[in-house]
Amino acid sequence: MMKSMMLIVGTLLTTSACFAQTADEEEWLALFNGQDLDDWIPKIRRHPVGENFANTFRVEDGLFTVSYDGYESFDEQFGHIFYKDPFSHYRVLVEYRFIGEPKPGAPEWAHRNSGVMVHSQDPATMPPDQDFPISLEVQFLGGLSDGKPRPTGNMCSPGTHIEYQGKFNDTHCINSTSPTFDGDQWVVAEALVLGSEKIVHFINGEAVIEYENTTFGGGVVSGHRPEMKPDGEPLGEGYISLQSEGHAIQFRRVELLNLKGCMDPEASNYKDYFLAGDPDTCRY
Repeated sequence: MMKSMMLIVGTLLTTSACFAQTADEEEWLALFNGQDLDDWIPKIRRHPVGENFANTFRVEDGLFTVSYDGYESFDEQFGHIFYKDPFSHYRVLVEYRFIGEPKPGAPEWAHRNSGVMVHSQDPATMPPDQDFPISLEVQFLGGLSDGKPRPTGNMCSPGTHIEYQGKFNDTHCINSTSPTFDGDQWVVAEALVLGSEKIVHFINGEAVIEYENTTFGGGVVSGHRPEMKPDGEPLGEGYISLQSEGHAIQFRRVELLNLKGCMDPEASNYKDYFLAGDPDTCRY
């Protein structure tokens, strides 16, 4: 009897110890699997959602690649490719590099310019002629090798507004404090996204810009359905998308750590790093 009790107690202690070890273990989700783009939805201007015009988005040698070799000219065919699921509280990490030269016909500002959009609208709600999704952008800029600073990890706001440094700010793009990255080197960009409350951008592990209270509003988006832009309303969730703005770019990692989940310590899927509760996901 005593031996059986000791075995039961030992099992319980072992189970508790294992649970304690896993409650803080980060479970990152690979949004890009290195093989295909089956979990992604393209939306390119002048084309319907789901059409990957000219094979713009593809996987080459295990890299998520944006290419324009099938275009006669760019012709303002700005594109985005959306991960299939929306999120509200999370960390998203994207490792990128620019390659080659800009596509002829792309605007000058698009030279070595791309980004990851957060809190994007559902691509199914975008008409063919809409240029950019209503969203917030972690902008990627590459240096032009001219000795002039060109930071990356900046904030841009197509169809949205933010508060920056404690004040309402309707500037479309605000530069970060990052260094300039010339050439085709790999850069790690990350964003901490906390609903509509706060977003922080990181470049190679260093925080470079922070802003708060994200809402619908502003301009720099066209061709959208008016009901998709309720100006002044909080914008606290949405899709993640990667851009095609006229310059070829590659991604070798696109990963996400969901910060919304079961916050009940008694549940088997409890994580102590969750920052927003979702009781419906709890497992016991």
